[in-house]
Amino acid sequence: MHGMTRWPARIAAVFIMVGALATGLSAMRVSPMVVEMETTGGNATARVEVQNINKSNLPFETRVTLAEFKNDGTIAETAKDEDFLVFPPQGLLPPNGRQVMRLQWVGGALEESRAYYLSVNQLPVQLEENTEGGAGAQVQVLYNMKALVIVAPPGAQPDVSVVSARAEPFQPPAPPQGGPVPEKVPGIAVTLRNTGKRHAMMSGLTWLIDGKDNKGTAGRLILTPEDLAKGIGTGYIAAGGGERTFRIATNVIFGNEPLTVRFQQP
Repeated sequence: MHGMTRWPARIAAVFIMVGALATGLSAMRVSPMVVEMETTGGNATARVEVQNINKSNLPFETRVTLAEFKNDGTIAETAKDEDFLVFPPQGLLPPNGRQVMRLQWVGGALEESRAYYLSVNQLPVQLEENTEGGAGAQVQVLYNMKALVIVAPPGAQPDVSVVSARAEPFQPPAPPQGGPVPEKVPGIAVTLRNTGKRHAMMSGLTWLIDGKDNKGTAGRLILTPEDLAKGIGTGYIAAGGGERTFRIATNVIFGNEPLTVRFQQP
């Protein structure tokens, strides 16, 4: 666009430290973390691998919950083990051991996509008795990891539109190890609605955001899938009218005028 400045994207650097700390504390790895399935055909089955990265045996079990993503950022979960066959549903992994689990959809036909969490939960083990006669308590720290599993009807497509887009200060999260909450930084809030029958994964696209900065200079901020993954994860939006507001840190201080947001394949 003639006369328009392109602003470089530097978003959500605060998330990198959080993710690194979470990975270092886990006793297991689950991959992939996002699984897309369909109700029929070959895509009605999927595989998820669990790896024990601990130095001791890892007993685990699986649970499935229906996940409802709300616009305020919260997620409501409801037990739905009956919608899938998971094999094996539990196991015992030695140090550095791996187990591939098979997921089979058995929930029947769907009108539109549904999102689930496959949770892999570490189970407690019998601790050795204190042979020194002390009365000190023994504590076990148990971990769980979740994979997002989305099931869609064959042939369904998303239909995403922009409800609103504006400048909004972004609040970085508090450090996981404690400490004061960081000061707010420049950011944007983009509300999207998906009226299609299939879910949308918005971090797989490139976002083109046009607007004016606080000095009135017109420009374009381009957010790549790599940028977005740091700030909004998968960018999941439910089918059938699902609506979410994505808040993203930027290095651009936009003015008060509404922003224009478009999407394109990377």
